[in-house]
Amino acid sequence: MSLTSLNSQQCEAVLHTEGPLLLLAGAGSGKTKVVTHRVAHLVGARGVEPEQILAVTFTNKAAREMQERIAGLVGRSKAERIQVSTFHSLCCRILRTDIETLGYKSNFSIYGTSDQQRLIKDLINNIDPASGIPADAVLWKISDAKNRLLPPEKFGSFMAGDLVGAMARAVYPEYQKSLKSYNAIDFDDLIMLVVRLFTEFPAVEARYQERFRYIMVDEYQDTNLAQFTLMRRLAGKWGNFCVVGDDDQSIYGWRGADPGNILDFEKHFPGAHVIKLEQNYRSTAHILKAANTVIRHNNKRKEKALWTAGVAGEKLGVVRCIDAEDEARAVIERIRHNVGRKRMAYRDHAILLRTNAQTLVFEQELRFAEVPYVLIGGQQFFDRKEVKDAIAYLRFIVNPYDEVNLLRILNYPRRGIGRTTADLLIRASIAGREPLWQVIRKARLLEGVNAKAADAVGGFVALIEERRRGFRAGGRLAATAMELFATIGLEAELRREPDSRERIERRIENVQEIVNALATYEGRVGQPTLSGFLEKVALLDRDEPGSESKEKKLAQDAVVLMSLHSSKGLEFPHVFMPGFEEGFLPHRKSVSDVFDVDEERRLCYVGITRAREKLTLLHADARMKYGKAEPRETSRFLAEIPEEVRREEARAGFQLVEGDEQASLSDLFARLMGE
Repeated sequence: MSLTSLNSQQCEAVLHTEGPLLLLAGAGSGKTKVVTHRVAHLVGARGVEPEQILAVTFTNKAAREMQERIAGLVGRSKAERIQVSTFHSLCCRILRTDIETLGYKSNFSIYGTSDQQRLIKDLINNIDPASGIPADAVLWKISDAKNRLLPPEKFGSFMAGDLVGAMARAVYPEYQKSLKSYNAIDFDDLIMLVVRLFTEFPAVEARYQERFRYIMVDEYQDTNLAQFTLMRRLAGKWGNFCVVGDDDQSIYGWRGADPGNILDFEKHFPGAHVIKLEQNYRSTAHILKAANTVIRHNNKRKEKALWTAGVAGEKLGVVRCIDAEDEARAVIERIRHNVGRKRMAYRDHAILLRTNAQTLVFEQELRFAEVPYVLIGGQQFFDRKEVKDAIAYLRFIVNPYDEVNLLRILNYPRRGIGRTTADLLIRASIAGREPLWQVIRKARLLEGVNAKAADAVGGFVALIEERRRGFRAGGRLAATAMELFATIGLEAELRREPDSRERIERRIENVQEIVNALATYEGRVGQPTLSGFLEKVALLDRDEPGSESKEKKLAQDAVVLMSLHSSKGLEFPHVFMPGFEEGFLPHRKSVSDVFDVDEERRLCYVGITRAREKLTLLHADARMKYGKAEPRETSRFLAEIPEEVRREEARAGFQLVEGDEQASLSDLFARLMGE
């Protein structure tokens, strides 16, 4: 196997095979090429048996790609003997062989999320059926404990004294007992049980240590405590432990990833050799200089600087916009210009967003402009529960015969209309062949509905009829919706739900976006009505191809709309980063914590380094919040980018159509909206 295609640092990494090795692989530095050539060198030049090599990564896709590239270097027969897998598939193989030592049968089942939630829900009901604590919140607590290698008996001292934590402390031991009685484990158990197996049965650990003489781990900055402990134990005999990663791209702290695993590698593995892969084969020099200067403001990091032998390229575009809609139109104008004039494909463009709430305006504008797009990761905006709940009120106010949405909102937020009362109302509607709303309006007269429930139903009827009059009065749609959501206490209900603060804030933002969308609609339509707005929503919410894989979506000729977190590992010729503002990037939840701001800066760095040829940063002077314009402040990260690599660009001015009938996107949008 020839090493002539490798640069000097890559070649050094391939040839350094003995002892602990840290490869600090910057974005776009060819780390997969280095790992696969290193494996091929071990097998071909060093004569290592393929079975003695273990390569671990995080996704099945990455493992498959690595295996295929190794096969191209050493041949398929040898490549198939090398253990290339994810953490979970590796542990599953170990447990299939040795789990009986722990009292399970080797044909154990692996419970997925739905199975876990069903079991936890039953256990919650056994403990306190009136608690109202959702199973997924308890499951998150238990999963976090397992990733920290905390068994049930050590869980209590770790948990804070909140309601979800108290329920998790009660459920966790029963959950583990139930799993074992069903001869089942969950995904977190896969790693935790292997660590337990190695701890309690040293002979089993020694057997696997003997087998895997050379171990490599990709994306090491994303490992949690359980994964770190597992790999440290496996590498305990030979010490030939090579990790590949970039602390500057550690962006998953919220799900347990510990950047300290890579930052403290030399402490954990004394005598470790460190090689920096800094030559970038992806981006232009201007983009790399921007990335380097931004990330340099983080103090706790391994010093490195990306560079390229390629061209300087275009300067970063910085676009100051009026508001969110203006921002989206500025992005779309540039995309249409690139497609029409530069002959670029739609899929050459990616819009990277910090929050889910930002997707709504882009989905609206892209569809109105008839620009094809795919949404990668996360749900469609109108698939989110809090959005469905809010829209259900609006739909029922417009259509009192909409019983699906009526039943959705009847006791949400909770107002004292229990299941027994709801069942009585439904049965009366069926027996009397009357619309459910008509039955509800005379609930006080029904036999079996007690006074307290009747008062609750009466309050609900009064609320709906008052808001219906408000919407019929015309105008003030956003204000009336905001008053409705405030009256029913939707935000307060979301804050009461046992969930992480970050997820609650995201859900509240999504509800705010509905009010913002109403305000935008009012500003564009001559005679705005709630039914007209809901018709627009219905068109936006038409059937979407939700089953395609990420790879299949990316293969389409469509603009890619995705979160910054989801973009890691991808690259695009032209990247747009809207919302380059305080509150978005860095997100407002992080500004009071230096560590969180550091992770936000790493997230910004990841976004910048997704761009190959052009990067456009956009920020708005104001954004809607509950229907009112709120001033915005430009992100601190923009000031960290040198002026010599960025330039201010006009919001608009790109010609979209060739020939005599040229038009701006704003004109096109106005025609689509029927103005």
